[in-house]
Amino acid sequence: MPQTILAVDDIPENLDVIRAAFASEYRVKVATDGLKALQVARSPDPPDLILLDVMMPGIDGFEVCRRLKSDPRTGHIPVIFVTALGDEKEEYRGLELGAVDYLQKPMNPLLARIRVRNHLALYDRRRELEYAVQMRTIELDRTRKQILKRLSVAAEFKDNETGNHIARMSQCSRLIARYAGLDEGLVEMIYHAAAMHDIGKIGIPDNVLLKPGKLTPEEWVIMQKHPALGAKIIGQHSDPLLRAAHEIALTHHEKWNGSGYPSGLAGEQIPLYGRIVAIADVFDALTSVRPYKKAWSEEDALAQILKDRVTHFDPDLVDAFVKGLPEYREFQLHFRDQIADEDLAM
Repeated sequence: MPQTILAVDDIPENLDVIRAAFASEYRVKVATDGLKALQVARSPDPPDLILLDVMMPGIDGFEVCRRLKSDPRTGHIPVIFVTALGDEKEEYRGLELGAVDYLQKPMNPLLARIRVRNHLALYDRRRELEYAVQMRTIELDRTRKQILKRLSVAAEFKDNETGNHIARMSQCSRLIARYAGLDEGLVEMIYHAAAMHDIGKIGIPDNVLLKPGKLTPEEWVIMQKHPALGAKIIGQHSDPLLRAAHEIALTHHEKWNGSGYPSGLAGEQIPLYGRIVAIADVFDALTSVRPYKKAWSEEDALAQILKDRVTHFDPDLVDAFVKGLPEYREFQLHFRDQIADEDLAM
């Protein structure tokens, strides 16, 4: 499909000249005033370039250009002023507003076609580069998420937990965030970052991490180091996803009343992401089979979460968890662990 030029002029004869100059190579749309031009530019089928008269009744070309460039929907469209004004100050003003060029009236059709073609070529190249950057950004984001997922699986291999624990508690975290009213972009970021919550267990000795019985006070001190170890493994980053993973790893064992670890944070001192993952992690741990315990029933696990809503957990987030529980229940059925309760008796 040919590219589209929007010609804006309040004099029909001038629009006829533009049509004659460009109609053989481009689609030409016209507008006879500034408001109509803005309407066409903001339509679902916007122009690729705008030829804009300066002197028009109502809002002049300068104001039209200002509005176009201040609107994210239209700011990228190249604007060329077509005017009889020969004042350098006026030309400077137009370029300051974001126009890419000036054409003098009466317009030289050959010169106009060359300049329009050049600006459209630059515009196309810029869009190609922007698209390439966008695709690269998407690929990098996908790679980051895969790295987080693989590292979390590595941590699970060392632990008694299964990979399905990651899937379940990540989905539970997603639903809590969603029912708490967070922006969908943050919801998805929490979903991916939650998988790294226990990455620090890689640094816990096996005789402590894999001990089937109750830990001694000395062993418990060692176990409580895994949030800080996880934060150290992830490191400090400017990337929002890695920042979220760092925050979750470090704070998902803090408690609402300040009795958690490693820092004894209380209430809203605990970062939101950590407060969300704390609920998801505990609920899945309670309802999952472990080599040293049977799974709790959902009813008993929910009762425990509700009991701890003011001591361990943010009460508002517990409410969000309860709202999302029916949806989570459907997901949970598809990601049950392979270890059955009967296996524990063998």
